[in-house]
Amino acid sequence: MSGQGKLELVCPAGTPAAFRAAIDAGAHTVYCGFNDETNARNFPGLNFSRAEMTESIKFAHRRGGKTLIAVNTFPRAGDLALWTNAVDDAARLGADAVILADIGLLDYASRRHPSLRLHLSVQAAAANADAIAFYARSFGVKRVVLPRVLTVQEIAAINRAIAVETEVFIFGGLCVMAEGRCSLSSYATGKSPNMNGACSPASHVDYHEEDGELVSRLGGFAIHRVAAGQAAPYPTLCKGCFQAGAYRGHVFEDPVSLDAASLIPQLAEAGVTALKIEGRQRSRAYTEAVVRSFRRALDAQAAGKPIPASELRGLTEGQQTTSGAYRKTWR
Repeated sequence: MSGQGKLELVCPAGTPAAFRAAIDAGAHTVYCGFNDETNARNFPGLNFSRAEMTESIKFAHRRGGKTLIAVNTFPRAGDLALWTNAVDDAARLGADAVILADIGLLDYASRRHPSLRLHLSVQAAAANADAIAFYARSFGVKRVVLPRVLTVQEIAAINRAIAVETEVFIFGGLCVMAEGRCSLSSYATGKSPNMNGACSPASHVDYHEEDGELVSRLGGFAIHRVAAGQAAPYPTLCKGCFQAGAYRGHVFEDPVSLDAASLIPQLAEAGVTALKIEGRQRSRAYTEAVVRSFRRALDAQAAGKPIPASELRGLTEGQQTTSGAYRKTWR
């Protein structure tokens, strides 16, 4: 499927204030979730009540924007109502699409709300044309968010073989796990990112001083140890600093963020429809700065001008960036 039109900028919002900031900064589309376990950013103080979602959708529509509601965790056995109610409410409130991962919810939404546009979440990890075609054929999925494991060339090959829009991540956090299937966080805290929507939940984080250093723990496991006065990163197991034999450092993954702004022309040529910014748990200021930067980049791309140099290193993890798997220089 060719994507020769103007690229759509899909931006995160964890609060109504961030939602408004994203639209005002130039987002074409904002994705967000209800304040419960149905979305994969289920943290205290984040997300939307039904009343807040109603007003946010109206705000976006008044300014020509769209709203996608993420119902992208997997229902627990015997507790389906929370998730089906979220789908029903998204349709009732006028969402432009819902982002779903669970095959049962996709079936429910396609039967109960046939006019509701369905997007396949990255949590579904559909990474080839046959898998995507299955979701399109079985449930009428109109867009798939591709997993962050594909090169630009692989994305182009998929787009040539499907009749579904594709959306790819362009900026934000990365994870060594298969799109949130984090056994590490689940083991340490008992909370699954895929089912409870909380990676390294704050209720399981502990900081205390030990031998003149600040020690960060998650679920009782020491993740970081830094000298007094130094910045302590949020303790997630995949980006923890561990002792392994004589080596002490980041065993699983370095603290680094995706920034693929320089690849926007190649992604457009590969047939991508939309570029997605990660970061629903980030601040309003972060949302506004990142959206403005990428809106400038997309406007330059549409006008045939060079992509402006990225200004966002200060907003990345560890002030380091990578193009991730798009180039796969580690192969």
